[in-house]
Amino acid sequence: MIRSALSAALMLVFVLLAPRAEALDVQAETFTLANGMQVVVIPDHRAPVVTQMVWYRVGAADEPKGQAGIAHFLEHLMFKGTRKIPPGEFSKIIKKNGGEDNAFTAQDYTAYFQSIAKDRLALAMEMEADRMQNLKLTDADVLPERDVIGEERRSRIENDPASLMAEQINAALYTAHPYGKPIIGWMSEVEKLTRQNALDFYRTHYTPQNAILIVAGDVTADEVRPLAEKYYGVLANTANPPPRVRTPEPAPLAARRVSMSDPRVSVATLQRTYIAPSYRMAKGKPTAEALDLLAQVLGGGSTSRLYRSLVIDQKIATEAGAWYSGDALDTGSFGVYAVPPPGQEIAPLEAALDKALAELVEKGVTQAELTLAKNLLIAQTTYALDSSSQLARIFGQTLAIGGTLEDVTGWNERIEKVTLADVQAAAAEVLVLRGSVTSTLLPAPGAVQN
Repeated sequence: MIRSALSAALMLVFVLLAPRAEALDVQAETFTLANGMQVVVIPDHRAPVVTQMVWYRVGAADEPKGQAGIAHFLEHLMFKGTRKIPPGEFSKIIKKNGGEDNAFTAQDYTAYFQSIAKDRLALAMEMEADRMQNLKLTDADVLPERDVIGEERRSRIENDPASLMAEQINAALYTAHPYGKPIIGWMSEVEKLTRQNALDFYRTHYTPQNAILIVAGDVTADEVRPLAEKYYGVLANTANPPPRVRTPEPAPLAARRVSMSDPRVSVATLQRTYIAPSYRMAKGKPTAEALDLLAQVLGGGSTSRLYRSLVIDQKIATEAGAWYSGDALDTGSFGVYAVPPPGQEIAPLEAALDKALAELVEKGVTQAELTLAKNLLIAQTTYALDSSSQLARIFGQTLAIGGTLEDVTGWNERIEKVTLADVQAAAAEVLVLRGSVTSTLLPAPGAVQN
């Protein structure tokens, strides 16, 4: 399916964040080292390969005031070397041993990973444990990397209208909570970040008791435990990480609108994003599971309500969809989007979208729609379990925001228990205009649309 840049980005978020592991054959085990570091082992013996991931319970939403982007900046600097490993050599060593590595920063966590042959796991552990405490930084390392961050921001965000719009949506959606600032940071603050800022952040948060080690692949807990104790268990804690206190988002009082036109935009896009409970916020209630299913019913492909209504029946859109992002420490988000045919005004499409949403809130979904949504969502999740790296990611992101192994392995059973009433209640709670941002991304006036 061909999607606009914005809708493609939204669907990527849905694929990465919405699917969670179901029970099936996933038999994860966990134990805790003497220094407080949690270890999770997920056996997967289909190939002699393992994925090691180290997750830190710190992300962009935990940054000190005035240092937006420091979490992502430190992620880059973690490849600058230690006393044992020269700058830039970490990834080269992994590659020479037939593996691959990378890292990523999110609002609630930062993670580093290596996928490598089973017999090289000890090497990967030794290197990752080394940089957990022995990172060496000089201004010669830090200042050029800060320039790299600036160039990354220019290339990935400032040169991409859809990414710029996503920043503006978040800034409007969150009036107080730090989720409103971008993970990469605002350039006005990034350009002032210093070596000392990075070291202070590193020493405060990159400590064993604030980390989770996930090892997924051709291993057992009995094989991983002595390695984890040898390389990670000997590390001393450098700090007691501060409580993760974020400014809570106040109850929304007014619907917000964001509109942007850009000569680089070839296809207009209408999007509405709502603040929604996350899985963690809704724990004990079926709200989050119901929202996952609601997103599938509303916009989970060519059989979904929005696609059938707006694209097939009314022919006032060429694309339409929905998503739910619920894997967050604090609030999640729910969104819908639609793309009008070239040359068509946005207003009729928005009116039709409003009508479809109001009808769903009033009448709910049908049993046939709910059953299909459950089958599709569980099938998507089953497919997501087909690699050790994806297993490690699914468990890691859940644990990093305070979840448990049972939150992951019992997900499919909770999905199966969701009722029609649960979905309608979730829709009524979330699809409220005052808790939303409606955005339009438009071609520049006079531009020819594709």
